[in-house]
Amino acid sequence: MSNTKTILVAPLHWGLGHATRCIPIIRALLEQGYRVMIASDGAALLLLQKEFPQLPSLELPSYDITYPKKGAHFKWSILSKLPHLQKTISEEKKVIGALVAEGRIDGLISDNRLGVRNKNIPSVFITHQLNVLSGDTTYFSSKLHQKTIKKFTACWVPDVAETPNLSGKLGHLKNLKFPVTYIGPLSRMQKKDVPIVYDILALLSGPEPQRSLLEELLLSEFQGSGKRVLLIQGKVEARQKRKTIGNLEIVNYMNASELETAINKSEVVVSRSGYTTIMDLAALQKKAFFIPTPGQYEQEYLAKRLKEQGLVPSCKQKRFTVEKLLKIPFYKGLQEFNPTANFKELFRLFERE
Repeated sequence: MSNTKTILVAPLHWGLGHATRCIPIIRALLEQGYRVMIASDGAALLLLQKEFPQLPSLELPSYDITYPKKGAHFKWSILSKLPHLQKTISEEKKVIGALVAEGRIDGLISDNRLGVRNKNIPSVFITHQLNVLSGDTTYFSSKLHQKTIKKFTACWVPDVAETPNLSGKLGHLKNLKFPVTYIGPLSRMQKKDVPIVYDILALLSGPEPQRSLLEELLLSEFQGSGKRVLLIQGKVEARQKRKTIGNLEIVNYMNASELETAINKSEVVVSRSGYTTIMDLAALQKKAFFIPTPGQYEQEYLAKRLKEQGLVPSCKQKRFTVEKLLKIPFYKGLQEFNPTANFKELFRLFERE
């Protein structure tokens, strides 16, 4: 195999989940001898640059996704941005087209970036959302998304094909019209037996202003609760900052290995019900409590599904109180799915001449 091929890995910047779940893929590419270039924007790009400082990186145009303060307005906020999104996608295609024309890249792995594809080289799309939930417009948003996925060489879904699985109807279509490979849940984390240091780890992420709104709520609930709490703000900045307020330890961000240690050292995790977080907590077999981002149908669906399965309790953001965490022992918690990704096999796609 010619090990000199360069693969561009480009996650969407929408919270940090798309970037963090690309970490095991980038590690696997490097282990198999590929060169890797990383591309994204905002905090997602910064996170990958901190994780892989030795790799060349590229800033892509921003999709610029924010959440309205009222969750009910989320869908209309996204719809109003459609012209901007379409412009960004065509700008992405131009950037990628230039890299391909210059012979700088030989393959693409896009995690939900719709314009990171090129018909002249193998282009992979990673998503756990073959169906895009959007309330009464779900049929149309799903069809539109599937139409775009078909334009890629391959689609990898980070889940298992059979039940039980983690993504439910998001990642499983009844009549598939294009080839999909279930690569198993992706996580950069491993379970370790270490002494418990924190009663609660609060893990924040996602676009503003909802990230800050949840931070304010958790700080007021946890202060003076008598619990040892580590709050990770999910703000990727130039340098790490820590402070202590009473029973709370607050840190702006952690890299993958620090976060893995912190979660292992925590009794329970309070976080959004983002799919990447669910995969990480399943790998670490952690008990959790989920507060889905208001108005984000996908997180609301995942939280409801895990609650109904008796795995993880959850509630709406406006209803959260520290007392709700007393429900956690009555739920089974997330269990690990054995990692099934055969990267050597998956990467064969890039070896086709």
